[in-house]
Amino acid sequence: MMPLEKPSYTIPIAIMIGGIIVACAVYVSIPKRPATSAGNPALVRPIDSADHIFGNPAAKVIIVEYADFDCEYCKGFNDTMHQVIASGGTTGQVAWVFREFPLSEIHPNALAHARAAECAAQTAGNDAFWRFETELFKQQPVDPSNYGTIAKAAGLPADASFATCYATASTTVEAHVLADRQNALSMGAQSTPYSLLIVNGKPPVKIDENDYSYELVRQLVDQALSN
Repeated sequence: MMPLEKPSYTIPIAIMIGGIIVACAVYVSIPKRPATSAGNPALVRPIDSADHIFGNPAAKVIIVEYADFDCEYCKGFNDTMHQVIASGGTTGQVAWVFREFPLSEIHPNALAHARAAECAAQTAGNDAFWRFETELFKQQPVDPSNYGTIAKAAGLPADASFATCYATASTTVEAHVLADRQNALSMGAQSTPYSLLIVNGKPPVKIDENDYSYELVRQLVDQALSN
């Protein structure tokens, strides 16, 4: 593979400012919800071709995760899910759906990270998205000026497509990120990761925040598969 040229992934200051402006706009648009909101997982958007799916889309057990790339708990759950897919996904019985839920209120770069990950997908496909998201979590916290390094590590093409997508704030990318985020908010999600377990297409069940270790998630999956 030809080495990637640094200029292809340089994110100019103007782009950084643009990202901050978009993040501020999203923050202002956040609907305020009572802190006691219990949420309604039944409002989860149906899985479709626009989703990032790791594993068999027709798997018996699907875990849908709404995540923030600057969330430490998301980083831990990301490691857990990679292990779950490595052990159960190879048989086609388990799949993982990743959706964007940037918490711009507390993580100023969260929206920028989500946009960058979606640009990786838009310019190089689903596999590139998963490589990019893995690198984002691995190198957490990430400064947006380092997206070029992340893109190179994720094996994105050595052209300007990724940088151009990010710089122009692609409407497709923005729509995808905001749709994911709004769906999480509609369910009453207030923190990340917000994860749901779907078995055989039945109504989703929220995974408890204390069940994010590999052992506990693996147990949930095994129980679902045995029923």
